[in-house]
Amino acid sequence: MTTALFTHNACLTHDTGPGHPERIERLLAIVEALADPRFDALDRREAPRASRADLLRVHPAAYVDHVFASMPTEGYGALDADTVLSPGSGEAALRAAGAVVAAVDAVMTNEVANAFCAVRPPGHHAEADRAMGFCLFNNVAVGAHYARAKHSIARVAVVDFDVHHGNGTQHIFERDAGLFYASTHQMPLYPGTGAEEEQGVGNICNAPLPPMAGSDLFRKAMERRILPALDDFAPELLIISAGFDAHADDPLAELMLKESDYAWATDALIAVAKKHCAGRVVSALEGGYNLDALARSTATHVDRLTAA
Repeated sequence: MTTALFTHNACLTHDTGPGHPERIERLLAIVEALADPRFDALDRREAPRASRADLLRVHPAAYVDHVFASMPTEGYGALDADTVLSPGSGEAALRAAGAVVAAVDAVMTNEVANAFCAVRPPGHHAEADRAMGFCLFNNVAVGAHYARAKHSIARVAVVDFDVHHGNGTQHIFERDAGLFYASTHQMPLYPGTGAEEEQGVGNICNAPLPPMAGSDLFRKAMERRILPALDDFAPELLIISAGFDAHADDPLAELMLKESDYAWATDALIAVAKKHCAGRVVSALEGGYNLDALARSTATHVDRLTAA
């Protein structure tokens, strides 16, 4: 079986304005990198829109309505100081969440071995009723809840290696023992959550890293905390929040990862998925703001998915 790539041109219409780090060029850089002939075997699919029902499994109706009511007809709007809206943002957000939903279907029905969702806006900072940190809806949480509702599975795990803690995913998961969230991230750093002591109902595993941490500390955190906890949870589906802003070249933080670390982490996560859930992995783009580092890191990650 192949690796599916889900994306949509609507994700290029989410315009965050001059100088914003979560910009259209991020996705263009990824699309260009994945156009390399070595990715010719990817099963390229157009991301559908998430349905209202998909969103409502995670987000209250009042919040969903507020997000769409806030969309400007021209120029720019905002949901918070960092989360900018343009006329195309609503369609982009529906396609971003819908990509993860469609990827879950493709993986759970064995159409493909695994999937990567090259989408924006990202999602892991979006709490159930609050937009944050460039994120409107929590794409991976939408996918996790959909997987349980539609595919009759009990346990879904999300592992997040973005440099920023996914406070939104943790917030949505932390009282539900059938959902597992694990994160490596820089601390201290926005959004200020993600301490080891934050454990939910035993289903949250945080491994904060100090500024300037590199390959050694990252891999130790994965080997000593994240991977054993994931193995104990024994997921029936693994979703990856694939942020690449822990790269040494990224301008928004101070971790020192390299492309080889993303290859290693992807292989390690796939190994756990093969043990527990027949290798069923869905990966969704989160952060990454140096265009060259983002493109290289994403290509490395997808390359390892295709090799699984």
